[in-house]
Amino acid sequence: MFKLKGILSLQAGDQTLGGADRVALLAKIKETGSITAAARAVGMSYKGAWDAIDAMNNLADEPLVTRAAGGKGGGGTRLTERGQRLIETFAALEEVHRRFLEQFETLAEASADDIKLIRSLMFRTSARNQLSGHVVAIHKGVVNDTVELKLPGGEHVVATLTCESTENLGLKIGSEAIALIKASSVLLALPDEGMRLSARNQFPGTIVQIVEGPVNADVRVRLTGGSVMAAVVTTESVSQLGLKEGVPVVAVVKASSVMLGTTR
Repeated sequence: MFKLKGILSLQAGDQTLGGADRVALLAKIKETGSITAAARAVGMSYKGAWDAIDAMNNLADEPLVTRAAGGKGGGGTRLTERGQRLIETFAALEEVHRRFLEQFETLAEASADDIKLIRSLMFRTSARNQLSGHVVAIHKGVVNDTVELKLPGGEHVVATLTCESTENLGLKIGSEAIALIKASSVLLALPDEGMRLSARNQFPGTIVQIVEGPVNADVRVRLTGGSVMAAVVTTESVSQLGLKEGVPVVAVVKASSVMLGTTR
């Protein structure tokens, strides 16, 4: 039996206002009238708290928090009526959400694998290649980190991202993540024992489909582990390399061209 957990967040159009952490910040602002005290109470930095407030104010239909100028009574931070209504609405939604999760856990037929698959299918992006895996290594740097994912088929995908991105995504060993690779970032090469490339990601596979256009061709490669990777190359390259269905190739991707996403 698995334990289902859910995270409730508020949307303004297509943009995310925030979740329980930001609503807790609003509640503490109402309680204390001080951004410093509110930030300390919810474990945020002063700058982080103001960044969150500015983001929410920018996305909301009207300000949720206002700054009071100094004077006889001194300055401060005030929650607007709109902000107060948001807190109350979120509390009501959290109760509905809690009851939903309790009912969902009674569905004995559902499996953890089914839930993970549904969650991945809900992930929407313009990148053609979306490869789900889990983190097996993180190499920390001063500015950038190198994160390595292992795919279900056994391939490893290496991505270079900023240290801040690693932290914001909550990546750690064992975390589930999705590697996003634009088809235009995938290079194709013919297997050669003497081939040496600087690109960290080199995936052996076989061409399963080619759709040629006047300038570019869409090439689909089935990797040895079973995943399919799309590449956009010039029609001239298809001719020069002798690419056709059944031809073995190596899909090459620079680590800097790999984006990582999570569905948590």
